Amino acid sequence: MLLGTMLVLLLLGGAGPASAHAAVRSTDPADGTVLKSAPRYVTLTFTESVALLDDSFRVFDPTNHRVSTGEAQHAGGRSDTARVTLPAKLGKGTFTVAWRVVSADSHPVSGAFTFSIGKASPTTALLDPGQTEDPATGSLYNIGRYVAYMAAALLIGTLAFAAICRPPDFTPLRKAVRAGWWTLAGATVVLLVLRAPYEEGTSPATAFDMSALSRTATGRPGLLLLTRLALLLVAGALLLLLRRRATPPGRPVLAAGAVLAVGLALTWAAAEHASAGIQVPVAITSSVLHLLAMAVWLGGLTALLTLLSRTAEPVTVPTATVTRFSRLAFASMTVLVVTGVYQSWRGLGSLQALADTSYGRLLVTKLAAVTVLLLMAALSRQWTARLATVEVSEAVRERVPEPVGARPALPETEAEPEPAAEPGDESAPPTRTSPASPSSPSPLDVHRALRRSALAEVAVAVAVLGITTVLTGTLPARAEAAAAADGSAPAVGIQTASVTVVPFDVGPGRQGKVQITLDPGRVGRNSVEAVVYGPDGGLSTVPELRVSLSLPAQKIGPLDTKVTNRGGYWGTDSLNVPIPGTWTMKVTVRVSDLDQVTVSKTVRITR
Repeated sequence: MLLGTMLVLLLLGGAGPASAHAAVRSTDPADGTVLKSAPRYVTLTFTESVALLDDSFRVFDPTNHRVSTGEAQHAGGRSDTARVTLPAKLGKGTFTVAWRVVSADSHPVSGAFTFSIGKASPTTALLDPGQTEDPATGSLYNIGRYVAYMAAALLIGTLAFAAICRPPDFTPLRKAVRAGWWTLAGATVVLLVLRAPYEEGTSPATAFDMSALSRTATGRPGLLLLTRLALLLVAGALLLLLRRRATPPGRPVLAAGAVLAVGLALTWAAAEHASAGIQVPVAITSSVLHLLAMAVWLGGLTALLTLLSRTAEPVTVPTATVTRFSRLAFASMTVLVVTGVYQSWRGLGSLQALADTSYGRLLVTKLAAVTVLLLMAALSRQWTARLATVEVSEAVRERVPEPVGARPALPETEAEPEPAAEPGDESAPPTRTSPASPSSPSPLDVHRALRRSALAEVAVAVAVLGITTVLTGTLPARAEAAAAADGSAPAVGIQTASVTVVPFDVGPGRQGKVQITLDPGRVGRNSVEAVVYGPDGGLSTVPELRVSLSLPAQKIGPLDTKVTNRGGYWGTDSLNVPIPGTWTMKVTVRVSDLDQVTVSKTVRITR
């Protein structure tokens, strides 16, 4: 139930469409350029390696006819490029290129741009429905990823808790281990089946196409998922050996489990950002350690709470078990902090990006939440130390012998009063004191306090994992800076038209509107100006404004306008709208570090 609640909160906090992590570094021909003669190839260069699809490129001429092209391939064998061969005779006018690839972190990314031959023409290209992210497929795939992530924590963490912390009875934890194994295996099968429609942007109904499954089995994400299933089968065999045992796993099983845990973690690390960019070997090692530390800490904490919630008496969970987990959790948190700092530096690139990019601001929020989490973990360690102290005091009190000839203690209601001592009577017995102060907590009280502290720790961890989920779907600042430095074409285009007023409401006293002007509001290059007005109708300043455009009817976008603050308004002069149509404009207004709102409105782009 605990993990189920965490999963629901994670989905509510981060189930939106993930931003692809591969950004376009450059296009050849460049977006919006006018050429004297037809190019031989269309080439895109990305900030990280990408995988190609069967239909990665769609090229349309000015009359909306699809141009016959060659097979998509990597230029010069470089995995960070995508190239397609064009026919020798293209004719004159403006051509539209729609593309779709899969970035190194396994997320598909798409976009569109135009180039002209001879001179620009008012293109009539209306792209046929092509591949884009199907909402049902995307949601199911993301749910599968989250379930697999949490199931891995439950499986690995519970077994690590049993092997290292050595509770006297492993029986209460068997159900958690079985649940983790079956859930992870089921989620992996779902991810494997949905992989092809997720990459191609098709509906879940196409998941069982044999050709799609065969393509998935030969791609890197598919091979890693198959490897994960194979490792789970071996782990399942080990679990069968433990089925009849009521004691924690022995050393041979522990060693085999450690190897399997590292292998499972590698199936995530090799399919995500660690596999591309700078310092790949170090990044993969860091990612594996980060995932394992998270699993040991979170899964172990769940196992501890399982034992604490089942006990009516404190002796059921020995202090030694709790103390061992406290040390294990501290080591896990240390690994999480060290690897997290490295991964943050690798994705951030510079301190300035902390304030200037969405990735940096999310990272600051996560660091604040992690600080609170560390404080909660420290509180749990204090209760663990107090539990040991209380139990030692109880043991010492029980071992103190009664004086020879002492009368048995009477019930509290029948206790005889101590005789009053006469002044100066040195033979009067001293006043007896209770071995333990009435205010001293019992072991059971400390157990309850520890349980509450651990639950609070889990609650903060939910927030941290929710922020992490959003962070993994955000373009890293280093990749964003690299694309901007090279003058990249839009990785996911942008568009809006004419004058559009978008009202927004973030809360009491935080209403307003954004007036967005696109000039000339036609196909081709446009300038964008966005002015923010407050609730009183006067000009207002906001820390961040984002505008993007999508053309749902033609499966294009979202395209980011990349407007920047120009002192009084937000704008850009480099927007190129590839085709006419009714576009959906999405405006995100952030009014504070924590408050923002996203509003959508349709706009019309003419020829």
